[in-house]
Amino acid sequence: MSTELPKTFDPAEIEARWYDHWETKGLFRPERPDATPYTIVNPPPNVTGSLHIGHALDNTLQDIVIRYERLRGKDALWVVGTDHAGIATQMVVERQMEERQDKRTNYSREEFVEKVWEWKEESGGTITRQLRRLGCSMDWSREQFTMDEHFTKAVLKVFVDLYEDGLIYRDKRLVNWDPKLKTAISDLEVEQQTIPGSFWHFKYPLADGVTLDNGQDYIEVATTRPETMLADMAVAVHPSDERYASVVGKHVILPITGRRIPIVADEHADPELGSGAVKITPGHDFNDFEVGKRAGIAPADMLNMLDAEANVCQTADGLVPEEYLGLHRFKRDGVDGARELVVQRLKEQGYLIPHIAKTKKGEEQELDAEPRSIATPFGDRGGVVIEPWLTDQWYVNAEELAKGPIAAVKSGEIEIVPKTWEKTFFNWMENIQPWCVSRQLWWGHRIPAWYDDNGNVFVAMTEEEAQAEAGEGVTLARDEDVLDTWFSSALWPFATLGWPENTDLLEKHYPNDLLISGFDILFFWDARMMMQGMKMTGQIPWPRLYLHGLVRAADGAKMSKSKGNVVDPLGLIDQYGADALRFFMAAMESQGRDIKMDEKRVEGYRNFATKLWNATRFCQSNGIGASETLAAPEAKLAVNQWIIGEVAQTVEELDKALADLRFDAAANAIYHFTWDRFCDWYLELIKPVFQGDADSAAAAETRAVAGWALDQILVMLHPFMPFITEELWQAQGDRANYPLITAKWPEPDASVDAHAVAAIDWVIDLTTATRSAKNELGIPPGAKLAAFCPAPSDLAKSTVERSAAAIERLARLTPVTLGEAPDGPAMQVTAGEDVFIVPLEGVIDIDAEKTRLTKALEASQKEVKSLDGRLSNPNFVERAKPEAVEKARADQAHHAAEVERLTAALARLG
Repeated sequence: MSTELPKTFDPAEIEARWYDHWETKGLFRPERPDATPYTIVNPPPNVTGSLHIGHALDNTLQDIVIRYERLRGKDALWVVGTDHAGIATQMVVERQMEERQDKRTNYSREEFVEKVWEWKEESGGTITRQLRRLGCSMDWSREQFTMDEHFTKAVLKVFVDLYEDGLIYRDKRLVNWDPKLKTAISDLEVEQQTIPGSFWHFKYPLADGVTLDNGQDYIEVATTRPETMLADMAVAVHPSDERYASVVGKHVILPITGRRIPIVADEHADPELGSGAVKITPGHDFNDFEVGKRAGIAPADMLNMLDAEANVCQTADGLVPEEYLGLHRFKRDGVDGARELVVQRLKEQGYLIPHIAKTKKGEEQELDAEPRSIATPFGDRGGVVIEPWLTDQWYVNAEELAKGPIAAVKSGEIEIVPKTWEKTFFNWMENIQPWCVSRQLWWGHRIPAWYDDNGNVFVAMTEEEAQAEAGEGVTLARDEDVLDTWFSSALWPFATLGWPENTDLLEKHYPNDLLISGFDILFFWDARMMMQGMKMTGQIPWPRLYLHGLVRAADGAKMSKSKGNVVDPLGLIDQYGADALRFFMAAMESQGRDIKMDEKRVEGYRNFATKLWNATRFCQSNGIGASETLAAPEAKLAVNQWIIGEVAQTVEELDKALADLRFDAAANAIYHFTWDRFCDWYLELIKPVFQGDADSAAAAETRAVAGWALDQILVMLHPFMPFITEELWQAQGDRANYPLITAKWPEPDASVDAHAVAAIDWVIDLTTATRSAKNELGIPPGAKLAAFCPAPSDLAKSTVERSAAAIERLARLTPVTLGEAPDGPAMQVTAGEDVFIVPLEGVIDIDAEKTRLTKALEASQKEVKSLDGRLSNPNFVERAKPEAVEKARADQAHHAAEVERLTAALARLG
């Protein structure tokens, strides 16, 4: 028995009810011990996070895949959890402390970590609740957290194993140091921003009375960071630069510090840039670090002039004057910093070479420095300028770990979709640098390393094991640092399944089947999962990696809070329902291309849901209920044979699209079948059956086929729109023990009469063509017109004979004569290979209509010509705003289509 549906579709009312039902009943992972496994893992969102539009896209695509595989009978497992997000979480808790006039350092490390755990229990579930609102069918019964006890055990084991294999080591190198957070951060967490800056030129006096060939007793160097000269250790010139060939190996005496430093030959110096000589500060610049090593300066001997907060400290040689000590690197709160003082002193001492600039009037003026826009690194969380800082950190030999993933992608063992991302992947992996995995935080996985008083290190799973290794009576102190969050999340595909224990879950569900990820974390996370997975388990983590694009603002701009163009997915769900937002995401996702946010499209998919709702109500009003068969019912009527064939074709299209991870093609297939073929045509075509004898065999057959076809729609649409489909599925019949979420994917298993299918397609073609022609000529849609087919095909003869009533009702053509048409003005319409002549004498004013169409045609032709000229002008295309160029292209396409349409309409009038 079906349940009568309300007149209006209300997404909010059904979404919470169905999600609670699915989760409570354990339907996200039903017991299927003997079924083929299918496994995906979610990119674990930060425990501090809330759902943004990128999450909505990423998780919608994953849910489509997992619901599809569940419907296909797989033991479908979607692993869900959150990341402890070291920096982000510590920042949140410290900010809350600041609001209470409290701070982290008022507590011991253990007390602070306890406070973070308290925050996590109280406030850390925001994003998981929001994922439920989106409809994500994750296995919440096994929700994971990267700081869970079993996960922590896995993290420590990986660290220890890599250390014992020589793949983790401690080294003194430059890192990206965030002076606000006082921790090292990854290259991938550094944002380059272009800000106003200056380019200063200084004299570095040559030592020992040496001069250049031109008699100059100094070398000119230029820099955007004058404060770092306090730690300069060399001046570099290009080996082929003849201007400096005579002084390579000689020395300069640094102003301010008086440090004697060598002049070295290195290809890093560009003879065409500035003076061709560059100052080398290996302790505070990544390029200079490499130059310094090539010049024979050991990292341990490189000078550091800043402390953890970017204040000037004394260098190892003690040559920084006292007046600089304690100064911040930059001007801050109105107080000059080291930069300002260095420039001031060099100017006073005559070492500043002024920049000569011209005013708007053409007059020369002298400036301390040349104004420039400078690309500057900022921390994405701390928000301050990142300082390259020389410090001891833990590193992973990423170059060695990258070899397996590179080979796997090259051999096809791991497929990256779309394939265009492979080049980027190889470029990064083949030039990969050591991975700094230590962070100077309190929240996170503490590095399992202990030191004795002599600095010897002991790496072990526990302090007891480290002590046993060090020996009795040796005092040990544990490393203060924690591991980079990405180190632990790299273990997600296997540690979430119980590794390092050999669990049944691990045995069955690893490797996973697919990873869906934004391209922006290809190196943060995806590549590192390949490295750790292959190293730790000997197997790839998954055979396919799908990289989707970003969701951008409607104008194509990247969303950002500062621009005010961020779209809240929860707001869209409130307004249009989760199903509409999900369908938008799927329909717009085209193999990695960025998606432009379009709220009108979301609204359109809400209308699509309403259309399906109303179609189901129509079915109910005609006694059409749930189907009792997976295979198609037996059908004799042409219209029923036709819809069965359409279902079979749509299932085939969907299976192919989802196998190819073409989410847009899959959404397009089910959308057009549901809206166009089922709702607009099939339901219209079967109305006469129910207007006759409701108890006839034809009516019974049609009820069975229509109920079956609607069920197939609900199953096929379910991965995209789970809420409305489950509601309609249950409303169509009493199926409490057979919910849609665990129903079976369609298997039509039907033979279809090709002639019957062709006949219905023919009627649809004729109707569509006639409606279009009427619209072009301004004829009312309901006007009934006579039609003549001078040379009918066999299909036309049989269809007109059997379906004259349908042709009259749908195409509004009556009578239809298979023979010659009378002379006079007429329009032509086609169906398949058949041409119909439709007389227009007395229907419209032919001359007036020709005049109207000609005038409109000329206007569109004029617009096309004008727009073609504008778009072929490089000045316009290259210099105009992108949105203006895009609008011009859209207008050109519109008017070109109008020219084609109006030309065809005039041709119809003869």
